Amino acid sequence: MKAAWISILLSGCLSCTSVSFSDIKPEGNIEPVTFDQVKLTDHFWAPWQKKQGEVTIPTALNNTEPAVENLRRTAHFLHGIPDQLPVPHRFVSSDLFKIMESAAYSLQIAPDSCLESQIDAIIDIIDSAQQEDGYLYEAHICGNPIVSEMGDRPYAYVLHSHELYDMGHMYEGAVAYYRATGKEKWLKIAEKNARHIQRVFFEGDPNYNDGKPVNQAPGHEEIELALCQLYRVTGDTLYLDMARRFLDIRGVTFHTEGTGVYSPTYAQQHLPVRQQTRPVGHAVRALYLYTGMADVDALSGTNEYASALDSIWTNTMNTRIHITGGLGAMQGIEGFGGEYQLPNRDTYNETCAAVANVFFNNRMFLASGDGRYADALELSLFNNALAGINLEGNRFFYVNPLETDGKRAFNHGLPERAEWFYCACCPPNISRLLMQISGYMYAHSDNAVYATLYASSETEIPLKEGRVKIVQQSDYPFDGKVQMTLQLESPFPFVVYLRIPTWTGNDRFVPGDLYRFRDRVNRTFSLKVNGRRIEVPVKNGFVALGRNWHSGDRIELELPMPVRLVKAHEAVAADRDRVAVTRGPLVYCAEGVDNDSLIQRLYLPTSVDPDDAHVKVVERGVLKGIPAIDLSGGEVGTETAAKISLIPYFAWNNRGIGAMSVWLPETEKQAVEQLPVSFRTSDWLKDLKSSYCFSGDDVWAVVDGVIPVSSSENIARWTSYPQYGKEQFVQFDFTVPKSIGGLQVFWYDDGPGRAVSVPVDWHVEYQRGNDEWVRMEKYVTDQFGTEKDRFNLVHPAEPMVASSIRIVMQPKADKVCGITEVQFDFVNN
Repeated sequence: MKAAWISILLSGCLSCTSVSFSDIKPEGNIEPVTFDQVKLTDHFWAPWQKKQGEVTIPTALNNTEPAVENLRRTAHFLHGIPDQLPVPHRFVSSDLFKIMESAAYSLQIAPDSCLESQIDAIIDIIDSAQQEDGYLYEAHICGNPIVSEMGDRPYAYVLHSHELYDMGHMYEGAVAYYRATGKEKWLKIAEKNARHIQRVFFEGDPNYNDGKPVNQAPGHEEIELALCQLYRVTGDTLYLDMARRFLDIRGVTFHTEGTGVYSPTYAQQHLPVRQQTRPVGHAVRALYLYTGMADVDALSGTNEYASALDSIWTNTMNTRIHITGGLGAMQGIEGFGGEYQLPNRDTYNETCAAVANVFFNNRMFLASGDGRYADALELSLFNNALAGINLEGNRFFYVNPLETDGKRAFNHGLPERAEWFYCACCPPNISRLLMQISGYMYAHSDNAVYATLYASSETEIPLKEGRVKIVQQSDYPFDGKVQMTLQLESPFPFVVYLRIPTWTGNDRFVPGDLYRFRDRVNRTFSLKVNGRRIEVPVKNGFVALGRNWHSGDRIELELPMPVRLVKAHEAVAADRDRVAVTRGPLVYCAEGVDNDSLIQRLYLPTSVDPDDAHVKVVERGVLKGIPAIDLSGGEVGTETAAKISLIPYFAWNNRGIGAMSVWLPETEKQAVEQLPVSFRTSDWLKDLKSSYCFSGDDVWAVVDGVIPVSSSENIARWTSYPQYGKEQFVQFDFTVPKSIGGLQVFWYDDGPGRAVSVPVDWHVEYQRGNDEWVRMEKYVTDQFGTEKDRFNLVHPAEPMVASSIRIVMQPKADKVCGITEVQFDFVNN
């Protein structure tokens, strides 16, 4: 839908009116006010951006130095300079490109000659590492690919090689850097690669695929939306045409069979995109796809994919999104499960999926002007996405559960945020989002201004009849008061659209049927123009103020932010007889550090009145300035009321490891049923044995539930001392066959010069009954890690049912192996 223009306008400093949609005529497309045109002056987002520049970007650039080194070695290989070959890795360069994109945004906000020089130097290396024909993928250029992950030649394994995914992120980074600096070098590298891909995939190149067009969509979407970015900045229609072709051949020219990562739905290849009606498969891949579809529709002025996108979005909001805006609840495929399949403890909700949901819903809003999409954007942004980075800006979540006991590892081997990941897509992704956050706050058409996210800020917006400067003051999302002052060179008529979020009403927390308020309040938003209160209807999530505006006109909006209690749809089994606490757009959680007892012992009975809640601003510590909530509830085993303290979900796990829960039971019985059970091995383990065990150790120690602080901690463990250099195994025989979603190993290593060390290599084997042992194929982005001081997590590539599991280890020649703890993720049992 195009932006609206009100045909009837009333002038006068104190009179203002809103008219029905029957009076609105479309005039012009909705365009975003880009982040570099908005100056943040608030106390919420501006500090986040400052931390990106000072902490996150330098941290990420340091952690992506191996990607730079791979490119450097590739350049040396191409130019005949003796050096080691690059370490084969499918997607590490994409992490570098994303943080370079974030750095480009930072340069637009706060120019930094040192940072610019650093990025220029990396671009020079990228240029040297690119083949003359435009190809850029280190392992295939240097001839040392991991064939099972990358194929034996370029584009031979597009399903999982990430060749096009990496290039998509390079395009986005190159576009951002060109816009920031005006320098064309990286942009030319990107265009050279895009033209190479056009030849190879759609025309035929004699040096690739025997000269036949590859004509296959990538397994991991990204290049589609990135090509749209190239088109936006260059105006070259080739790139828009390429994006459309990649969309239109998906599910048509290539088909895969199998389960897990080889399932047709995993990479959304089960149907042509126009026929897809439900979100399926890997969540990040899916949301990048949907963003690309919305982009192509918007840029081409068509609605080719609109019907499919509407159906996908509606199903998502009605059945598959967590209350935190998390998407992709299923571990194992990092993706969508069945309708209403929204677990709390064992959910996935990758940070990248929340970031991608912001991108997708932003495109949907710009295409339609419908506030529902801004509501969905806000949900993922303020809750799941923002939880992906700590308040200091240097630790990250990959996985975002809605409940944890503080002991079990969930975040790729840790029970807390990590400094970095082997698969480090999330840290640079949240960074690039935060650096351009102000670009989601305003939009405009020829004759209308849209305010979609509220924050103290200043911007100047070009309309058809003149420029409008807006000075906004707000402490959103902690306070619902918003004031905007308009500055114009001379009066002229236009419309101001103000978003009225779904959560301001009495029914739903967000659009869709998943989350409704348990309580009802008689509060509504209030609106004033130049001090005079006016009544306006809400249509499509906005109020429309159309008039002849004068310089100095003032708009005041107040969105009520009482504490609310939310119930999930009855079909969400994990949330039955439970309630969540919200305030404004923020979801709250109870964290162990604020409460005297185990979180799971607390409950909020139906008699609780949220109006009795006490909202207090934290006065000290890392959460200083953040509103917390105190509610009176119950506690298992006590008859007296228990105070339950809650903080915004985005702020949890900033004060050490501990328990946390979003959905609290409504009854004592429910709380008792949900208490974590003791780690009783008899419930699931028939026998545990090993190839060899030192007489002073105990193989059963690996399932005693005691989580070590470090790999060298002297606690109960299993070791194979003194079996130096000999392959070992630890075998788990289950009481009944188990469906394995993943397992994680905490290695014992007693330090330099000692006998026990992490293995050189390891793998997992499984058995069904008396069948032969089968080697487990790992998930596409996992590794059999040997990191110390943390769990090393690995998932099977496809669902795996086993009666027995073996962890098989190869120690270093002069060392032995050791394990302190093993944790399993069992699926549906």
